[in-house]
Order: sequence, then C-alpha cells, then structure tokens
Amino acid sequence: MKKSIFIGFFALLILASCNKDEKILDLLNNYNTSMETKGYHFGDKIEFPKEVTENAESISISFGDKETSDLVIDPKFFTLGDNAVTINITRDGKVLSQDATINVFAKNPEKNLTYEIVAEYPHSTENFTEGFYLDGNTVYESVGLDGKSKLMKYTLGSSTNSKEVNQPQDIFSEGISSVGNKIYQLTYKAKKGFIYDKNTFEQIGEFPYPNVIGEGWGMTTDGKTLMVSDGTKNIYFLSPSDPSKMIKYISVAGNKEVYDSINELEYHDNSIYANVWQKPIILKINPKTGEVVGKFDFSAIAKKHITNEDDVLNGIAFKGENMLITGKNWDKIYEVKIK
Repeated sequence: MKKSIFIGFFALLILASCNKDEKILDLLNNYNTSMETKGYHFGDKIEFPKEVTENAESISISFGDKETSDLVIDPKFFTLGDNAVTINITRDGKVLSQDATINVFAKNPEKNLTYEIVAEYPHSTENFTEGFYLDGNTVYESVGLDGKSKLMKYTLGSSTNSKEVNQPQDIFSEGISSVGNKIYQLTYKAKKGFIYDKNTFEQIGEFPYPNVIGEGWGMTTDGKTLMVSDGTKNIYFLSPSDPSKMIKYISVAGNKEVYDSINELEYHDNSIYANVWQKPIILKINPKTGEVVGKFDFSAIAKKHITNEDDVLNGIAFKGENMLITGKNWDKIYEVKIK
C-alpha cells in the first residue's frame, strides 16, 4: 500500500514538472512575440518573465554554433535587425529550448529627409533598371530580366546609348559599380559577377560570390571596397581585387523598424543610400554601423510610374550634391535637391 502511494505521488511530481515545463515554454513563446514587437538596443538587457527566471537554474542564448549566458544585447553576438536565436532554460537537470526572434534597433530615430525636384531627364521605358550610377555626365546602367539583360552607358539627358553590351540569355543582370578602370556587375541567381573594361566594355573577368551572399541585388563603392546587397537586411563589403572574399558586413535597421529587401545602393559623402524593394523610400545609412539615420519618402514621384509590382523605384545616383532617382521601366530620371 505504501509503495502504491509513493508511486502515485512520484507520478504526480512528474506530471507537475511536465506541466511546469510546458508553462515555461508557453511563456517563452508568448514572450518571443513581445520581443519581436518591442525590440532592443545595444547595451540593453533581456528581461525574461519572472516565472521563467525563478524556475531556471541557468539561461543561455545560442546563435547557431555560438552561445552566451550574458543576457546583454552585445554586438559580438547580435546584429541590427532580426536575430534568429534559441533560448535555453536549464531546469531540474534538463534543458528546455525555444526558438525566438530578437529585434535590435538603432538607438536614434531616423530623420525624415525632404527634397524638391529641380530637373527631369528622359529614361527608356525598355530599361528594367537594376544598377545605376553617374560618372561625370555619363549614366552607367545595368538592365535586368532573362534574355534582355545588358550593360549600357549614355549621356544624361540623351535617349541614345553610346555603348552597350548584352548578357547571355540565361543571365539576369543586377547592380553595378566601378573602381578605377573596371566595372563590376552582379547577376541575380547565377552566383557570380562580371568585370568589364570601363572604356571598351570588354569582359575581362568574372568572380564567384562569397558563400554568405545568396543572390546579387545592389552594388556601390566608396572607391576602396565594393558594397553589395542580396535582398536581405545585410550589406556586404568586398575587395575589388578579389570580390569572391568578404571583408565584413553590416545589417540595416532603424529606430523602430527592421529594413529587409535592401536593393539598389549608392555611396555618397560617407553614407550609403539604399532602395528598399517595392517601397517608395530611400534610406540613408551609416556604413560603419548599419543604422538608418535618414529616410526619403518618394511616394509622390513613384505613384506616377508604378502600375504593377515590377516597375518600382530602383535607381540612385548623385550629380554633385543633388540626387538622381529613377525606376524600372520609368520614362524619367528625376534630379532632386536635398533640403
């Protein structure tokens, strides 16, 4: 009889423990939703619900093959934007794990930047613009789509290309930039880029992407490094002498928003300017930290041209201190003065 009572009591303890485990995991799951909404800044400490901490022998956070029991948002482990992590709760000698997303935002709110249109130039509606920059008064443009991709250049204000080269039928061209006498061009899904002689447009090389880059989207340069986007929150820094190797990367986020789908890029005056795919905005980004310090809203211009999900704002260049913008299949390039 005593043995039966003991077994029954032991079973109740196991059941209570299992229920407690489930409750902790439910709390973590609900807390995950609040973390995604609330977000943190670097230096903040992650505060778990009291019922979790009181019933845990230890708490750690793992990031793939890295793990830390320090619950402070440290840039050694976290990046700006969304961070996929696993929360590990050690309790009664066993580990309870819950996948979670922790958003890290920039500390300072981004400024709303304003502009005025000062000039308009023609742009071919045949150009599915993927890469775009200005050198002197010459526009260099990369046009996408399978079977229609090409690299071209023309004088700003002209409707006639002074030089162009077509890509193979299976290549979808993306962002471009130039360093010295070389033009670098990305491809969408071919996992490689091309290198051209800037004067003759003769292809003089190609390079594979670093493994971390899934797709080619936008490209720019500060004259020393190539900066590449791949449709995520990240911007990757590559060496022009060997673009197959990554130097570093930054992740992009504002004060209350994670910016994904970073697309066409332009570097100007110690800042990176970036389109966000399918949004009529351009971000001004600190290239050292990835923090969005300013944002342009070009809705008024974009709505004149956008009729479907493809013909979006996607082209940034600088003419002196003024910005040039255009989009896929737009009939105009706009020169705007930044107020």
